[in-house]
Amino acid sequence: MPPLSLALYGALTRVLSPLASVVLKQRAARGKEDPARLPERLGHAGLPRPDGPLVWLHGVSVGESVSLLPLVEALRRRRPDLVLLVTSGTITAARLLAERLPGGVIHQYAPVDTPGAVGRFLRHWRPALVVTVESELWPNLILGAKASGARLALLSARMTQASADGWARLPGAAKALLTAFDLVLPQEPQTATRLTRLGARLGPQLNLKQVGEPLPFDAAKLAELRAGVGGRTVILAASTHPGEDEIIARAVNEAATGALLVIAPRHMERGRDVAQALGAAGFAVSRRGVGEAVTTETTAYVADTMFEMGLFFRLADVVVMGGSFVPGVGGHNPLEPARLGRPIVTGPHAFNAAAVYGEMFDEMAAIEAADGAALARHLRGLLTEPLIAPRIGEAALAYAERQQGALDQALALLEPLLPA
Repeated sequence: MPPLSLALYGALTRVLSPLASVVLKQRAARGKEDPARLPERLGHAGLPRPDGPLVWLHGVSVGESVSLLPLVEALRRRRPDLVLLVTSGTITAARLLAERLPGGVIHQYAPVDTPGAVGRFLRHWRPALVVTVESELWPNLILGAKASGARLALLSARMTQASADGWARLPGAAKALLTAFDLVLPQEPQTATRLTRLGARLGPQLNLKQVGEPLPFDAAKLAELRAGVGGRTVILAASTHPGEDEIIARAVNEAATGALLVIAPRHMERGRDVAQALGAAGFAVSRRGVGEAVTTETTAYVADTMFEMGLFFRLADVVVMGGSFVPGVGGHNPLEPARLGRPIVTGPHAFNAAAVYGEMFDEMAAIEAADGAALARHLRGLLTEPLIAPRIGEAALAYAERQQGALDQALALLEPLLPA
């Protein structure tokens, strides 16, 4: 029998399930859901189920979905007999997966966590193994999949202290959900400690975000951009958040006269605001999101388009990672530019990637700037000292290449859970 708290959760979500359709339609009106595929969110399959054993892999948003891609590719190669179903929860992740999933792999939107939606989803797809990543602990989904006979794995598990404190107020529910998993692999020591206290049985540490090939790119578009850049140095500020664009712009103004600043905001809808901020800082600005090209007159370029980071990481001479110069965001994964051998600078607020950055700092594979003034000093050094930037880029590439062993480890641990 599930703990009383989980039984109450199941009863409450059953009673409230008629509201799910209303909420989803409201979200669709705000651009947060795909109107044509809302039935999938309610557990109604958009495609027939192929014959054969099925493995379901779930990543809620873009970062989690991207981290699944190497695992999907590897399973496709090793076990071509398996039907692979990948679900996500956001429109952006669905668009990315539509471009990058291998042929034959099915994508659906994940069902909302009501008994009816989850039940319909499980009855149609009948997964033999469910693989979720990071922090997806939805009670109806987990307990429903377990009751259906599926094996469960939670990879790259991540739990913040705030989330752990919340689950600690429901210790029976937390333990019941975590022990439903046959395999739990935490992505860093802090999460391992939190999950252990909540009753999880853990395997070794694993972070799928440290695994993967360099991001794809369009060679013709890269050549076009390089023609517009000319021989200038390019500084890319990747995945920036509000408040960071001005900090980075001031540092570039101070440190890198003649360089082209490219800002790729984390959220594309910020493109106009970023362009206005750069214009106010004295830059001659062009926006990719409205079809403007880089010219010899452009001193700042706003890369407010989707799925082109592979292009801009290759264009860059130095990468400044966003989400780390203002409190609260936690930074972003530096492995994507590292796989291309780019020198990387981060701000001080990168707690989400603290373990990775700690290892990279030890190997001089990345630099931390405490604030905007320090960023200006580091940029000046990277652009004026001819040996520094190549050395850091080489160390970053070497670090990224060593992480590939994590994929083999994940596959070995998943092997006993795969259907025969």
